[in-house]
Amino acid sequence: MKSNDVLYLIGIDDTDNLESRGTGFRARELGEFMAANELATVTGITRHQLLVDPRIPYTSHNSSACLTATADPARLDDLIAACRAYLERESAPGADAGLCVAPAGAPAGALREFGARAKREVLTRTEALALAEEAGVWLEGVTGTHDGLIGACAAAGLRAGGNDGRFLWLPGLRELSGVYAAADLHAAAHIDAVHAVAGTAVAPAERVDVGEWVRPVLRDGRAVLLVEPATEPEPVAEWRVAAKELIKALSDQ
Repeated sequence: MKSNDVLYLIGIDDTDNLESRGTGFRARELGEFMAANELATVTGITRHQLLVDPRIPYTSHNSSACLTATADPARLDDLIAACRAYLERESAPGADAGLCVAPAGAPAGALREFGARAKREVLTRTEALALAEEAGVWLEGVTGTHDGLIGACAAAGLRAGGNDGRFLWLPGLRELSGVYAAADLHAAAHIDAVHAVAGTAVAPAERVDVGEWVRPVLRDGRAVLLVEPATEPEPVAEWRVAAKELIKALSDQ
């Protein structure tokens, strides 16, 4: 991170249809696009579950994504334009893509509250746009009805709150394989802490079998890997990454 760079939260939503790749895939691809064009360096991508309700049009799960990225504030307009162009080009036919870009230190409590409300209430574009203007963040609908701006705003708010969702990407995360000492997972994949599902911290020297699906959850602003005791006959480590369905249930709450 350069000395003058700022950390931004980039929320996107509703980029897909039932035949296309999901918003999480598009978020990862967007991060690669920004890096390739030297606009920003992505530090993490999180998935956030929003309210599932028949009054809300969504593709399959009503989840949104937020990228955290460092960038030169002097190039913020270029960054926004590039994100917009990417969403216009890559969003699936019929998608209602939305984009939110907020300095990580700037979102007011109202933005975080909007994210929390989006998990339990049906919200409107008017509410989201008014809040974004008040909070001083960039928010726009890019394709279709522009309804995706609601989820994009919510994703930024939930990421700013630091206690929702799970990481889809961190540097090195998807390359993890095999067994690691808990203390080594930060260097390998920027995982900040390893906790048992019950909440206790795993000792730095204890070993973790990461398995095939590694998705840390966002807790207190940190990437926390949840694990459970390895109980199969002759386990290769003291711990294994908690079951996928359990991680999904805990991170979607």
